[in-house]
Amino acid sequence: MAAAEFPKHPFLLTVREVEQAIGTDVDKGLTSSRAAELQQTHGPNELDVGGGIAWYTIFIRQLCNAMILVLFFAMALSFGVADYIEGGVLAAVIMLNVSIGFYQEYGAEKKMDALRALSSPSASVLRDGKSIVVPNAEVVPGDIVNLKMGDTVPADVRLFEAMNLNCDESSLTGEAVPVEKQTANDIMIPGSDSSTLAACEDDVGIADRINMAYATTVVRKGRGRGIVVATGMQTEVGKIAASTSKKRRKAGRSMNWKKYGKAQPIKGAARRTYDFLGRFLGLTEGTPLQIKLAKLAYLLFFCALLLAVIVFGVNKFVSPLPKEVVIYAISTGIAIIPESLVAVLTISMVVATTTMRKANVVVRDLSALEALGGVTNICSDKTGTLTQGAMIVKKVWLPPSAIYTVTGSADPNDPYKGTVSDQPQAEDGSRKRDFDEERTTQAVKFDGVPNEKLHPPRGPAPESRMAALTPELRLFLLAAALCNLATVRYDEGEAAWKTTGEPTEIALQVFAHRYDRNKKAVEARGWKQIAEFPFDSTIKRMSVVYNPPTAAAAERSNDDDDGGFGIDANASSVVFTKGAVERILDLCAYVGTGEAQQLMTAEMKDRILAQMTDFASLGQRVLAIAYRPWQGRYIPPDSEKKMTATAPGDAPSEEDAARAAVEKDLVLLGLVGIYDPPRRETSPSIFECSRAGIKVHMLTGDHPETAKAIAKEVGIIPSNMGVLPSGVAGTVVMKATDFDRMTEAEIDALEELPLVIARCAPETKSRMVEALRRRHAFMAMTGDGVNDAPSLSRADVGIAMGSGSDVAKSAAKIVLTDDKFNSIVAAIKEGRRMFENIQKFVLHLLSSNVGEVILLIAGLGFQDETGFSVFPISPLEILWINMVTSSFPAFGLGREKPNAGVMRKPPHDKRRGVFTNQILADMMVYGLLMGTCTLMTFIIVVYGMYGGQLGHDCNRMYSEPCTAVFRARAAVFAELTWLILLSAWEFKDIRRSMFRLNPDDTSRFPLFKDLYENRFLFWAVAIGLVSVFPTVYIPYLNRDVFKHTAISWEWGVVIGMTILYVVGIEAWKYVKRRFNILDDHKVVQGTWSQGEEGARKFYKSMGLGHVRSWLSAGRTLSVSRTESRSKAHSAGDLSTASTQQRTNSLPPV
Repeated sequence: MAAAEFPKHPFLLTVREVEQAIGTDVDKGLTSSRAAELQQTHGPNELDVGGGIAWYTIFIRQLCNAMILVLFFAMALSFGVADYIEGGVLAAVIMLNVSIGFYQEYGAEKKMDALRALSSPSASVLRDGKSIVVPNAEVVPGDIVNLKMGDTVPADVRLFEAMNLNCDESSLTGEAVPVEKQTANDIMIPGSDSSTLAACEDDVGIADRINMAYATTVVRKGRGRGIVVATGMQTEVGKIAASTSKKRRKAGRSMNWKKYGKAQPIKGAARRTYDFLGRFLGLTEGTPLQIKLAKLAYLLFFCALLLAVIVFGVNKFVSPLPKEVVIYAISTGIAIIPESLVAVLTISMVVATTTMRKANVVVRDLSALEALGGVTNICSDKTGTLTQGAMIVKKVWLPPSAIYTVTGSADPNDPYKGTVSDQPQAEDGSRKRDFDEERTTQAVKFDGVPNEKLHPPRGPAPESRMAALTPELRLFLLAAALCNLATVRYDEGEAAWKTTGEPTEIALQVFAHRYDRNKKAVEARGWKQIAEFPFDSTIKRMSVVYNPPTAAAAERSNDDDDGGFGIDANASSVVFTKGAVERILDLCAYVGTGEAQQLMTAEMKDRILAQMTDFASLGQRVLAIAYRPWQGRYIPPDSEKKMTATAPGDAPSEEDAARAAVEKDLVLLGLVGIYDPPRRETSPSIFECSRAGIKVHMLTGDHPETAKAIAKEVGIIPSNMGVLPSGVAGTVVMKATDFDRMTEAEIDALEELPLVIARCAPETKSRMVEALRRRHAFMAMTGDGVNDAPSLSRADVGIAMGSGSDVAKSAAKIVLTDDKFNSIVAAIKEGRRMFENIQKFVLHLLSSNVGEVILLIAGLGFQDETGFSVFPISPLEILWINMVTSSFPAFGLGREKPNAGVMRKPPHDKRRGVFTNQILADMMVYGLLMGTCTLMTFIIVVYGMYGGQLGHDCNRMYSEPCTAVFRARAAVFAELTWLILLSAWEFKDIRRSMFRLNPDDTSRFPLFKDLYENRFLFWAVAIGLVSVFPTVYIPYLNRDVFKHTAISWEWGVVIGMTILYVVGIEAWKYVKRRFNILDDHKVVQGTWSQGEEGARKFYKSMGLGHVRSWLSAGRTLSVSRTESRSKAHSAGDLSTASTQQRTNSLPPV
C-alpha cells in the first residue's frame, strides 16, 4: 500500500501546503476519476489486523500436536503389522482429538468475526463539489471529510476547519479527556516556552498534534472538515497494528557474515533450524502446559521404544518375530502413552470456555485459559476496566463554605439514582467527617463506614433527603446546564437514560437534571442563547450568552419572574462561563452571590485553590463555573464572520476581542469535582488477586495525580504509603517519562516494579511487559485501546475489552465482552480450576499407565513351554482400559468444581507446570501400588490355584491347558478396571480422604453426597464398574476378543486387592497431611494487601445489617425511576422550590 508523500508531516504544514502536496481542492474535493485512481494506488482504507484464521490453518495446527504425532507413529506401526483393530482404534482417537480441538478453535474464531466491526462503516466526503456518503473502505488520501458530533473519524485527517471540535482519542493515546482541535500549524513543543514551535515530527507526540484527527477516534462535540492524509495501515492506528503483528527475529539468528563473522551463517542457520523444529514439535513455543505436555509426549515415545526393545529382547530377537510378540511390544509401548489425554484436555477446555462465555469471557485460544492459572501479574488499563468509563459529578463547592456530595449513584447517566447531601465546611479541628477521604469509591456506592457506627446517635436517625435547592445552588445549576452542549434524555423504548456529548459536560448536565434544571427544561422556560464562545484548549474555558425569559413568560409558566433561578426576568443578557479553575479565577472580580458575596482577593484565591487541590487529591477533575449579568442586550459579532473558516495563521481578532469583553469581571459561582468512578466490584477483585498471589499494576494515560488517587481508591496502592518499605514507596507510582528514561539494568535493579505508571505510551507498556518477563513473571495484559495492542500481543496472556478497538481484540487471546475487571478474576479462577483438574486427570491417566507398564514388564517373566512370554493382560484389554475405562472418569475429573482454596494458593510454577513434586510422587506411588496389586492377583490365580500352569500358545487362542492363564487375565482385567475407576473418585482431592472430601461437612458419613456432587464422574465410575461383567462373561467376546474367560472364586481376590489399593491410597494421603509434605502452601499476606480495605467495606455493605437500608434504597430508586419517567415527559414544567428566595442585586459591571 503506497503512502501519500509530504515534505514534512502534515501537522507541520499549512492547509495550503497539504492541499498542494496531495493534489486536492478544499472547496471541491477530489474528482470521481481521481478518487478511483487513488483507490488503486493506495488500496482500501482498512486495517490489516489479521482478521480470522483460515480453517485449514486451524486444522493443521491441531494435527501438529506432539501427542497426535506420537499417536500417528503408533497407528502406522499397528497397520504395518496388519493389526487393523488396534490401528483403527488409534485412528479413531486421533480423529476425536483433532475434531474436538478444531471445532472449539474454529467456533471461537467465528465468535470473534461477529465481534469485529468496522470502526466507521461510512464517511461523508466532498467529491466533484458535492457531499456524498461512501463506504469507509473507499476513502482515499486527498478526500475532504466532513466530521460532526458522533462520527468516527474514517482516516487520519489534517483539519482546516474546526468549530468547537472535540475528539475522544482515549483508544489511541489513553488520554480520557477529549482533545480540543484547532487548524493552525503553530504547534508548540510540550514543556517548552511559548516561543518554541515544533519543527519536526519527533518534537511532538501524537496526542499534542491538535490539528490532526485520527482514524478510529470519535467526535464528541462540534464539527469540522479536513484533508485525508493517510488511510489504512498508513494511519497511526495502522502503524500500531503493524507493530503488533510484526515478527521479531531472536538474537543470534542473523546470517550476516560481514557483521558477525564468517561462522555466523552456519550458527544462524543451525539456530533457525532449531527454532523451526522446536516450533513444529511444540517444544519451544506455547504456554507452559503445552510445552510440558509436548516434552512428556516425546519422553513417553522414547520410553515406548525402549519397552518394545525390552519385549523383543526377552523373546530373544527371534527372526522372524511372531506377530503376537510384535503386537505385545506395540501394546506395551502404547500402555505408557495416555492416548486419551489430548481429548480429555481439549474437552475439559471446551467445557471451561463454554462456562466462561456465559460469564462474558470469549476465549480465542484454548491454551490461554490454562495459562491464566499461572498468572503472577496483571497489567491493567484504568479507563473502562478498573473504572466505569463515565464521568460523574461527585463534589460541588459553593462559596463561602457549602459542599454538596453525590452519594449512591450507581448509574452515571441516571439523574434520579442517588442523592445530593449538603454539609457546611467545618473549621480545622472540628471538620465534619468526609467519607471520600476514607474511601471515595465506597462513598459513591455505599457511603463507606456508617458514621452512626462510630458515633451512635442518641435519638432516631434522620431520614435521607436531597439537599435543599438554595438560591446559590439554583444559580449554579443554571450556569452548569446552559454552558453545556450535552443532552440527557429518558428513552421509553429501552427504559434507560441516554446521553450525547462530551463526558464532562454529560456529568454536569446529569447533575443539573437531579433538580430538574436541565438545559432543555430551562430553554423551554424562555431562556434563549444569543452567542457561544466554544471551548479553547489554549485558554481552557467556554462561555455562552443567554437572554433570560421575560416577566410575562415567567408568569405564564406559573413561576416567579426570575425564572426560578435567581435572575431578574427584566434584566439584560447573562454570561455563563466554565473551565479550568486557574483560568476562571483570573477573570473573576467577585465570589459568591447575595449577602455572602465577596471581592476576589489573593487570600480568597488561595482558599479556592486549596479547595481545588482537595478535590483533585480525590481523583477528581475540577472545573470552575462563573457568570456575569451583561449591561443591556448583548449583540453578538457577525455570525457569518464567526462561522467562516479562517486560514491557518490568521488571527480572528474581532472574535477574540468580543470574547475578551464578555469573559471579564465574572462572579465565581462554585467549583465542581468530576471523576470517573471505579467499578463497585474492582476493589474486591483486586483483593482476590492479592490473596491469590497476583499483583495488579495500573498502566494508564491519565494524569499522575488522577492515576494515584484512583489507584488508592481501588486498593492498588495503600492510602498510607508508610506501610510500604522505603525502597518500594519511592517507585510504586511513576510517570512514563521517568520509567522510559531508565535503562533495563536500572529497571531490574528496582526492588519492586511500579504498581502505577501514568501517562503511558505504547512503548512504556511493552517495556513493562519485558521487565516483568525478565523477573520470570507470567503476566496478563488488559486493555481496550489501539495503544494497548503491542503490549497485548507481547504479554503471556492478552486480554482485550469487547468494546475496545479491533486491533486490540485481534492482538489478544481473550476478549471480555462486559469490560469488567472482575471477569478477569473469574477467568483466572476458571484457569486455576482447569489447572487443578488437569493435574487430577493427568495423575489419573499416568498412574494407571505406570501400573500397566509395571504389570506388562513383570509379565514378560511368565514364559510358557515354548519360551515365549505369556501376556498377563492382552493387547485389546490394554486398549479397552486406556480408551474406555480411563477416558470417561478423566472427563469427569475435568468437570470438577474449584475447591474453596483455589484462590488462596500462589500461582503455579510455570517451570514445573502440571508436574509438581506432589504429582510426580503420587504418580509413582499409586502406579507402583496398582502394578503390585494386579501382578499379585495374576500370581495368586496361576500359581496359587493352578500350580503355575501357563499352557501352550495361550497368547493366540483358548485351549484347555490355557484355562489358568485366561482366568488370571480376567481377574487382572477386572481388578485393573476397578482400581482405575476408584482412583478417579480418590483423585477428586489429591490430599483429603475420599470419605470426607469437604472438611466443613458435619455429617457422619458424607461419602455418597460428596461423590454424587459431580454426577458425570459418579455415573462414569458406576457404569464402568458394572461394565466389567459383560466383558468377562459374554461368550465369544471374552475368549476370542479379550483373550480371557469367565471367573468365579477369583472375584474374592479382585475385591480383596481393590480394598488393599484403596487403603494404600488413603494411607499415603494421611502421611501427606500428617507430615505436611508436598503441600501447596497458602499465600502469606503482609501488613498490607492490594484491595483489602475496599473489599472489607464492600463485603461489610453486603451484610445482613444493611438489608433494611438496601430494601429502602430499592423502593426509593423504584419510586424515583417512576418519577423520572414523568419528569422526562414534562421537562418544561418546573415548579419553584419552597426554599426559593430572591437573590440580592448583583454588583455593577
